[in-house]
Amino acid sequence: MSHEHTAMNTGEKLFYMANQIAAFFQSQPKSEAADGVAKHINDFWEPRMRREFFQLIDAGTKGLAPLVMEALPKIRRPKD
Repeated sequence: MSHEHTAMNTGEKLFYMANQIAAFFQSQPKSEAADGVAKHINDFWEPRMRREFFQLIDAGTKGLAPLVMEALPKIRRPKD
């Protein structure tokens, strides 16, 4: 039996990763969850990852969890 894996493009991967981070922090107290998502992305994502992430958001790409959307203002936007 073979399993097909669909390749995700980089943008899909970033959104997938952000949503997984949000899923983890969803179990935290509501007052801390968005801060936790933002801190994790700020601490562990390279500037190029955050840059592409914001480019996708600016282009209107959909698919982010509500908790990621709540954390967006706290995520550092790299300088171009």
